[in-house]
Amino acid sequence: MSALPPVITYLFTTFPKNTETFLQREIIAMKTHGVQLRLYSLWGGGGSFRGLPVAHFNKWRLLTLFWLIPYESSRRPEVLWQLLRGLFTRRAPSWLNFWENMLGAGFACVFAREFRRNPPILVHAAWGGAPATAAWILWRINGHPFSAAAHAYDIYEHGGDWWLNDKLEHAAFIHTSTEMGRRALIERGLAAEKVICIRRGLDRLPAMKALRASRSPLHLVCVARLVEKKGLDHQLRVYAALRAAGVPFAARIIGDGPLRAELEKLAGHLGVAAHLTFTGHLPQHEVWSQLGWADVLLHTGVIAPSGDRDGLPNVIPEAMSVGVLVVTSPTAATTEAIMQGVTGLVAPVEAPADWVASLRRLSTDDAFAEKLRSAARRWVEEHFDAHKNARRLLSQFEHTIARAPAEPTAPAAPVATP
Repeated sequence: MSALPPVITYLFTTFPKNTETFLQREIIAMKTHGVQLRLYSLWGGGGSFRGLPVAHFNKWRLLTLFWLIPYESSRRPEVLWQLLRGLFTRRAPSWLNFWENMLGAGFACVFAREFRRNPPILVHAAWGGAPATAAWILWRINGHPFSAAAHAYDIYEHGGDWWLNDKLEHAAFIHTSTEMGRRALIERGLAAEKVICIRRGLDRLPAMKALRASRSPLHLVCVARLVEKKGLDHQLRVYAALRAAGVPFAARIIGDGPLRAELEKLAGHLGVAAHLTFTGHLPQHEVWSQLGWADVLLHTGVIAPSGDRDGLPNVIPEAMSVGVLVVTSPTAATTEAIMQGVTGLVAPVEAPADWVASLRRLSTDDAFAEKLRSAARRWVEEHFDAHKNARRLLSQFEHTIARAPAEPTAPAAPVATP
């Protein structure tokens, strides 16, 4: 069997995934640039995407670890020693993160021989969890150069991924999509010159809609998973404050999650249920339809008790692109796109009165609303074009490939630290 041509190999946790359209857009843009891609999905997903096969990791193959671990350990015993030492000298931040890393390690061991037969020119991990673990161990075993992405979940949830620094310090470069993420990774001790902020983007910029001549009642929309870091209990209190202030509004919360029943109960308690619709999860084309209906997108993000928080939710630039006004909390990286009084408005979740004042102004001040909409669209055009940003990421790939040796050489194992 002839070897496959050199390609960039992408590792995902689940791909394609309907809540991670930003990764789909990245792949579409890479394909548009003529990049040859090999796609692997470690957990769910699989099948095909835009004509590209997506290899799904069948979990039954983990049974082969009974003989693959001894085999790969005989080839690279220092890798097994490093992993075992790490297992016994540190605690995983959560059971979920433990199993994410074990999934990545299992994938690397199962696919090591396949990757030796058809060596990738570069392995890129789309997340800092299971995909980065797989890419790191494949580098340890086979010497394939790798890069990795690390985003808010990888960095902040329960203090960050279990092996994050071990993995990322050996990556050719580290991709993050916010300046907040870049600063956090540097603060963790990773080399500043290796951490690159390249934002996500839209593969096609939509047409701007017109500002509604009368924004009463004000159409409010929120697109979010119903989880703690979205601060949706605060958002319901904003709705209650609007009702008390006599500001007419209709609100829709698009998304689903474990807090739905609790939030629906709170909406009833606060007396806003008649003004609010929980739509549940909607496909992406219907989300765009909801943005077409909306005057304002609300984002009430907070830092969850676990430490998790948003970076820059993609729906914020998506709303900005089509002419939906945005009011956001200052938590996380939202203010990298929403600058107070320039591209949108910012208000603390603890101050519903500030949200009422902001929303009242947006419902009545046409000139101010148009100024914000125009500046927001310019920000998206400059910073959130998937093809421009994919070109920047591709340049990093090309630089890494140019520096890589013709034949991968498995590195010596560094001493694991607790």
